[in-house]
Amino acid sequence: MEVHSYNKEAWNREVEGGESRWTKPFDPEVITKARMGEFSIVLTENIPVPKQWFPPLQHADVLCLASGGGQQGPVLAALGANVTVFDNSPAQLKQDQFVAEREALKLKTVEGDAADLSVFTDESFDLIFNPCSTVFMADVRVVWKECYRVLRPGGILMTGSMNPVHYIFDLSEMDQGILKVVHAIPYSDLTSLSKEDLDEQLEKGLPIEFGHSLTDLIGGQLDAGFVITDMYEDYMNDSPLYQYHPSYIATRAMKK
Repeated sequence: MEVHSYNKEAWNREVEGGESRWTKPFDPEVITKARMGEFSIVLTENIPVPKQWFPPLQHADVLCLASGGGQQGPVLAALGANVTVFDNSPAQLKQDQFVAEREALKLKTVEGDAADLSVFTDESFDLIFNPCSTVFMADVRVVWKECYRVLRPGGILMTGSMNPVHYIFDLSEMDQGILKVVHAIPYSDLTSLSKEDLDEQLEKGLPIEFGHSLTDLIGGQLDAGFVITDMYEDYMNDSPLYQYHPSYIATRAMKK
């Protein structure tokens, strides 16, 4: 199947359903605080990105990659950055447009595939902010190479990723609080699930996910030319894995 098109429609449905926290635009109070320099945004589920990770944001050119939803992009714009929000879902991008219009923010939105940033010229950005979305991308190594290309020397890539350990378990059993190891890594809904389970997921219209190896998530950034300068882990609150192991990894990488 054509994953890019399917996941676009899946995320459009997520916005329409209005239940996912990642599709809900930030309130005016959040933007007001950001204008005063007070802000807190995440790459993963809970832990705010450390302030020291950010370069000077005033007039910085920032790409919010696969980051639609009216959240991180508007905050960074309120802090004085020149923000472009790039996302596969036009419905998610409309959330950013909504906040930008409501708050009189200068913010650009572009629809597209994170594996193809050809709409941007080389060395266009100072910062790429990529919250935990690579799980919806089949080939993260291509994404890292594109990120490296469009960043300026000394530019920063911040990204949130799912720890591969999350995907070794039967995800339907995990929803019931049971940790049962059944999958190998790398994981793909398309090839790791039984036909019956995949058909059920597609019938529900849920996004297709991929559990990438650490070799591709971390090693892929290094192979693209990045230097990883910091990282932290985070937990998934509603997962039974919470009491044993973090589900997320956040990394800060710099273009040489």
